[in-house]
Amino acid sequence: MADFDDDYEDFVDTSIPARSEYELNAGIQDRSNQVRGFVSSGRFAEAVAKALEDPPAGRDAQGAKDKNLQVVMEALAAPRGTDIPVIVKQLAPYQLDTLMKFVYRGMAYPEAFNPSVLLTWHEKVTEVTGLGSIVRVLTDRQTV
Repeated sequence: MADFDDDYEDFVDTSIPARSEYELNAGIQDRSNQVRGFVSSGRFAEAVAKALEDPPAGRDAQGAKDKNLQVVMEALAAPRGTDIPVIVKQLAPYQLDTLMKFVYRGMAYPEAFNPSVLLTWHEKVTEVTGLGSIVRVLTDRQTV
């Protein structure tokens, strides 16, 4: 009987070349600058959408994932609680799943990121997606 991981490798798209650490960091820095610009001009929905774009993936990208987490958390912390439902409703389903991944990742560091803000995002995303987003995030092998 074949091992699950061996079977899983057959379904992974290896045609996309892995990006170097330099490329990942350059993309994150550019995205960070754009997110800060959106936040400073009060365009929170655009800041969140931009922060969720193209998250680094792969086991070898942990440093880039950590930097990207900071960018996303900056975007999530900026809007008032009353703005969050409006922002969530503007996001596409795949963006909501990515957002939920970052919410869970941020919750792993309560000393660094405000858990009450993350719980508000979690609640509002769950209202829109139901439990499906939670299940997809917890079973997805691609982490952020």
